[in-house]
Amino acid sequence: MKNEAVVDFLKTRRSTPVLKLSEPGPGRAELEEILTIAARVPDHGKLAPWRFIVYAGDARAEVGEALEAITRSDNPDASDARLKLERERLTRAPIVVGVISRAAVHPKIPEWEQIMSSAAACYNLVAAANAFGYGATWLTEWYAFDERSLPALGVEPGERVVGLVHIGTRTEEPFERVRPELSDVVTWRGEL
Repeated sequence: MKNEAVVDFLKTRRSTPVLKLSEPGPGRAELEEILTIAARVPDHGKLAPWRFIVYAGDARAEVGEALEAITRSDNPDASDARLKLERERLTRAPIVVGVISRAAVHPKIPEWEQIMSSAAACYNLVAAANAFGYGATWLTEWYAFDERSLPALGVEPGERVVGLVHIGTRTEEPFERVRPELSDVVTWRGEL
């Protein structure tokens, strides 16, 4: 039986730009429930080939200090505004959750399937946060791919950042963006 409430939610779900997120974010009990939902994704072989890192409070600023130092090292003439941007990357929302892929060679489960499970966890995290009434956005910015920033993020060797999901209270409703026309993204084969 069709669940109209879920269908309506999925039809209208939108990411909230990170600069439109503010306090409060979810508390620990609420976030644990959101993460429990995020973990309910397809996972061939029950490997849980991903994990979550929650950045809250001062931990967000500590990562920002490391990002600022990397930026300063790469660009000694960086403007104060650029350094401030790097320092505040994870403080733009009250909670940031790193979704970390632990995909590895497996005799039966291709790495690609494991990575897709990680991406599904990222999406489920965004959808769950939205379902709890929070704004959320999934970002992967330069530091998600820069080996020098990974220790500050708590990413272990062999792991990869799938996304950093920023969660908080919306300061305004997100805009509706243009979505693809089905005729541009669907190929029909066979008769229905």
